[in-house]
Amino acid sequence: MTDQDFEEEYADLGATTQNAMDIAETSMDIVRQFTPDETLADRVRQKSVHSMGDIEFQHLIEFTGSDDLGADEDAPVRAGARAVLDEADIFTDITMVKAGVTGRGHDCEVSKAIGHGKELAAETGMTRTAAAMLELDKEDAFEDAIVTIGNAPTAALALADCIEQGTRPAVVVANPVGFVKAEESRGRIREVSEEYGVPAITHRGRRGGSGLAAALTNELIHVATDARTDEIDLELDAETRAADGRNR
Repeated sequence: MTDQDFEEEYADLGATTQNAMDIAETSMDIVRQFTPDETLADRVRQKSVHSMGDIEFQHLIEFTGSDDLGADEDAPVRAGARAVLDEADIFTDITMVKAGVTGRGHDCEVSKAIGHGKELAAETGMTRTAAAMLELDKEDAFEDAIVTIGNAPTAALALADCIEQGTRPAVVVANPVGFVKAEESRGRIREVSEEYGVPAITHRGRRGGSGLAAALTNELIHVATDARTDEIDLELDAETRAADGRNR
């Protein structure tokens, strides 16, 4: 393979040379020794293990919401991959998450929420990220978009309120980290995801963060890349995929 082939084929771990590709593939091969490899959701679990350096983290990942095929665990991954193929906008809560989203394998515009809603934050005293989410929602920015939150629990809480009031992102990836409101905010995302069918990928516990959120978003892009090249079929539910062994 040439470097151009790597650029086109491998979009999620940043490998663009033979040595880097070998390292990336070896790393993921090790991860697959400890994780299932049957469904699209399993690919996200694998990426969470790789990102966190923790085999047990796979058991903390949660998949909620539904798509046209139903409410199985693959639904958020299928929805996210389809959104990538449709060149949907990707919104992140902060700059660090935006920086972690790969620029390869897609034509989506990637934007950060932070920086919007400054006046609202000043007037109300709410966090800048919460104000940013509310301000962008007024512009219908999140409709059919991929929304990724890796740092700010208040951004996730604000987004949950927006969903409750009618906003429908294509998929939400919410992995804010911390000891204050982080776990609560992810639970709130799961709550509205299940109630309104909005596909979401979250996790349980206090860990998480920008790197995890970006990595899981990158896996949606990688799944889309595989669908674009007919390596996988997005029209299979998780049960059929596992039975057919058609994860890859």
